[in-house]
Amino acid sequence: MLRRRAPHMAMALAGALVGLAGPAAAQAPRNDRSAVLPPATSTTDDPQRIPKRPSPTPGRQTVLQGGRVFDGVRPAAYPATVVIEDRVIKAVLPPDRRDWAPDAVVIDVSGRTVMPGLIDLHVHMTYPDSDTPLDEQDTEGSGVLRGARNLRWFLESGFTSVRDLGGVLNAPFQLAEWSAAGRIPAPRVFAAGHIITGTGGHATERPITPNHGPAYQWERDGADGWRAAVRTAFKQGASVIKVASHFTAEEVAAAVDEAHTLGLPVTCDCETIYIDRAVAAGIDMIEHPLPRSDAAIAAMARRKVASDPTLQVYQNVLDTAGGFYGSTSRRFVMTSQSNFDVFRKLKAAGIVMGVGTDTIGRVNQMTPNPYIAELKWFVKGGYTPAEALIAATRTNAELLAMGDKLGSLETGKLADVIVVEGRPDEVLDDLARIDHVFKDGRHWVAGGQVVIPRHVPAPLAKPSPPADTR
Repeated sequence: MLRRRAPHMAMALAGALVGLAGPAAAQAPRNDRSAVLPPATSTTDDPQRIPKRPSPTPGRQTVLQGGRVFDGVRPAAYPATVVIEDRVIKAVLPPDRRDWAPDAVVIDVSGRTVMPGLIDLHVHMTYPDSDTPLDEQDTEGSGVLRGARNLRWFLESGFTSVRDLGGVLNAPFQLAEWSAAGRIPAPRVFAAGHIITGTGGHATERPITPNHGPAYQWERDGADGWRAAVRTAFKQGASVIKVASHFTAEEVAAAVDEAHTLGLPVTCDCETIYIDRAVAAGIDMIEHPLPRSDAAIAAMARRKVASDPTLQVYQNVLDTAGGFYGSTSRRFVMTSQSNFDVFRKLKAAGIVMGVGTDTIGRVNQMTPNPYIAELKWFVKGGYTPAEALIAATRTNAELLAMGDKLGSLETGKLADVIVVEGRPDEVLDDLARIDHVFKDGRHWVAGGQVVIPRHVPAPLAKPSPPADTR
């Protein structure tokens, strides 16, 4: 007869699983292709690193002169000039240097701060909000339209990259492609696509709604099912794999192994014993401040598993609903203090933490307020404002597996640059005062507003009507 385990036996089992993540177990390496792709190779700007044909560039330069530069590398801002050439940062010059082309566009940014574009590690751009009719909540077209609107809000708020950790059907990948091609005003989108979970797992619980169904989540059972789901996400264009409790140790291990073989990082929305299993499997990151043991935190530190704490989204839940009710994947009690205690333990353990908001639905309309609040949680937890900004830029880029191209103002990196009125490295609220945004070197936001150049009509094949038509 099957008996329920006593609490002390359950703790012992959890401890045994955490033990699998001890020093003797090395984290499964990601196949990042660096050995077969020399640095000069032109590739897609995502973790898949697909080689692409180099395109000639005209050498257009934009100069941001007269401001203070917070480059995401040094701990403090300094006077400097940033030179952008085409898609990349050409140089960061001392303020008395004038090493740029005679025909460069020079923008005076005196009294403002030039810094790397913000990165949000956890968003859901295509999820429905209260304005979405029920019969449109699981349609791809409606998701694309919502996502394009939300991404514009993020871009004009200074975000040049977001990691979308779950959306409707293929909509997140379509938005990622259109953003990469410069067809819509949007940050870069590093999309996971469907969340992978076990039958009845996170975000699939009853009562079933359109966004608790197969348009958003894949319920898979067995290691082979989880491995196949990762392969399908890769095929669709995933930049990251997101898994969620519940799952067996074998299932999460299969997903991590397959994702790492394909070169993709893996993150997990999980709690309690599922964190233990994910860490033992070699997961790259754990989302949220969900309950976990001190042994699990120690294992995360040993295995160099990062964290995306997302404190503010749960504060929003507590402020509006008082807690989680009726959810089979949130069977625990959380408080502001318990969530913050997890954050403090993660920091004390030396775990690398990135900045994400878990923005979803109508919360998109609050952008950038949830992000600024998240940064303030970091400061409350012991970061300086400058350290919080480094987490929001350089650290986040590294956690995206994009640290070689994004996250700091360094020569040769992609020109994702923002200009902020004020000193955000000292006063975080100044991040609400975005003046200019460059993504891929293109000037997308000027004076705080999105700028879209006028369409240039393509010519007809020949003059029409033909002259010899009678």
